[in-house]
Amino acid sequence: MKRKYFINYLSLASFFLLAFTPFAFSQNSISSEELIGKGSPTLFGEGYNLREEAHLAFLKMKAEAEKEGINLAAVSSYRSYSHQKRIWERKFKMFKSQGLSTENSINKIIEYSTIPGTSRHHWGTDIDIYDANKKHSGGILQPENYHGNGPFCKLKEWMDTHANTYGFYLVYTDNANRKGFNYEPWHYSYKALSYDYLKAYKTLDIAEILRKDQLSGSAHFSKAFIKSYTDQNILDINPALL
Repeated sequence: MKRKYFINYLSLASFFLLAFTPFAFSQNSISSEELIGKGSPTLFGEGYNLREEAHLAFLKMKAEAEKEGINLAAVSSYRSYSHQKRIWERKFKMFKSQGLSTENSINKIIEYSTIPGTSRHHWGTDIDIYDANKKHSGGILQPENYHGNGPFCKLKEWMDTHANTYGFYLVYTDNANRKGFNYEPWHYSYKALSYDYLKAYKTLDIAEILRKDQLSGSAHFSKAFIKSYTDQNILDINPALL
């Protein structure tokens, strides 16, 4: 091969390598184990667990909120598959003990809780927040705590104005036309990371994954149910995150 043609060949090969390798890496760097909460991600934070970029963004947001007397704290952040499974099994057992059918028990659980393997909290990008400076009674994660005279209404107002600036977006909005999980004024997602995680998640055969895991009630996870659950609970979210 003549020298000039060889040099041109190397230049062209280098171009394609540089152009397409990052793309391929970005598409394949998120493992299926990470997507369903069975991986071992490196996490950061005190009192919460987020991936590094989300953690750093949260620290900046937290510091700014503190100037307004708001102490951003987490009720929940990263949750593994096994953690989500414990939640699922506990709630399933509770609702069945109350006399609900298997189908109604499942429907009751997915008003707020995800099926293990399908939670955004598996990604280390999402966080449930409250104001640690405010006293409260009963459960923290109640919509009424974030509105009207609720203890976290100032937090909610501040987040409505500033959260997007730091890359955090409310996931389950108060939209009457939205289906799936109920409104959660506490659940925020760091879009710069979670957008790609959701994109990768949509490529999984989640029905097949769930069938293998033998969860309580999983015999009722028909194709129609999984299709409906995916469309409504996983994808009917804040459009800014899609």
